Amino acid sequence: MIKGLRPLLRRSTYTGALFAYGAVLASLPLLSFALLPALAWRSASEGVQIGVALLIWAALIGLVGLARTTRRVLVASARRLLRVSLPEPVAVRAPSVGPSGDGTAPAPPSRADRWRTPLWLLLHVTLGWTGALASGVLLFVGLTLPGGWLEAELGLHLFGRSVRVDGGWQSWAVALGCLLLAAAVCALVTKALRWSAPRLLGPSAAERLALAAERELRLAERNRLAHELHDSIGHTLTTTTIQAAVAGEVLSADPVAARAALRSIEESARAALEDLDYVLGVLRERDAETAPARTLADLPELLDRLRHTGAVVELELSGDLAQVQGTLSRAAYRILQEGLTNAMRHGAGGPVEVRVAAAPDALELGVVNETATGSGAGAGPGPGRRGAFPTSGHGLPGLAERVRLLHGEFDAGPDGPRRWRLAVRLPVRLSA
Repeated sequence: MIKGLRPLLRRSTYTGALFAYGAVLASLPLLSFALLPALAWRSASEGVQIGVALLIWAALIGLVGLARTTRRVLVASARRLLRVSLPEPVAVRAPSVGPSGDGTAPAPPSRADRWRTPLWLLLHVTLGWTGALASGVLLFVGLTLPGGWLEAELGLHLFGRSVRVDGGWQSWAVALGCLLLAAAVCALVTKALRWSAPRLLGPSAAERLALAAERELRLAERNRLAHELHDSIGHTLTTTTIQAAVAGEVLSADPVAARAALRSIEESARAALEDLDYVLGVLRERDAETAPARTLADLPELLDRLRHTGAVVELELSGDLAQVQGTLSRAAYRILQEGLTNAMRHGAGGPVEVRVAAAPDALELGVVNETATGSGAGAGPGPGRRGAFPTSGHGLPGLAERVRLLHGEFDAGPDGPRRWRLAVRLPVRLSA
């Protein structure tokens, strides 16, 4: 018995009933408008007038439900008072040329989706009026019947038999039953609204697809930021460690070289801080003041910092690099940065060959370095290092994923007995 009474004791039951009965008050102005034309039809019978008033009233409620603001208000109220989980309504976008220039524009909802909110609003008002009238009558009886208050009497006529309750313990028992029935009406109204809210106010099939696409875009953005942070910070930590070792070794013998290495450390750290500030700004959902856009134009500066570590870097450029712009140029810079970082971490200290070839239809990138044993990228120490660098193992998989997103070709592995080769081919048509 106690278990059956639990729904009547929950706070959410009565907040949901309050939400339903609020529709009664909200619909009263519309009811007054609906009564005016019905009452003006004097030649019609009373039943016809009531029917016309109800039809006009329902039409007005449906029109209110067509407004986008109505659905947002109902969703927010249902989440708070009905305790149902409903996502915020999202704009379904269809491929077209919109004013925002992003290639999409808001798509009009389907006919079925357009009428879901008006239907729920009509159900909301209907349940509100039904529950308000039923619970109001039960509460009135339950509060006035005991002890003959207000000289109230209750008579029941059923199947030709009559029962009259006019005082004593019977009035108290009937009053308690009426109060419990009023609470049960609140629970039933709340349950009906809670059941119908996700089905009529919840996201449609098109909105669920839009939500899934939005989550996918957020995940892709987070992955992109992870790649940016890994490439930038990983490269900076590698080069600054090597440069610090070089500066320590030549500090007494060659102060000029030591100062050059320290300046290179400063430049590398400043660039990494800019990248880190940009990534943190995006994660905090605000625009960074200066968003770094490292492109192939910054490649000479990157190679100079590596040369300050004592590394020998040979650059081979071919083709018109000016045609490589935008996303493709930024991705190419990060790919070469990660390739050079791996060469510094795992190379044997020999020359590092960098190749950039721009063709009308593709951009080819390559990094080749020597290894100590020829067994792979982690075969031996790089220049200026006394031991191996700890690695997370995410470098090459991250590069492969970045290239795949750009619909390119990726290849990394041994190239001869003591060489390691990274080769990437990116289609130029995706640079726009």
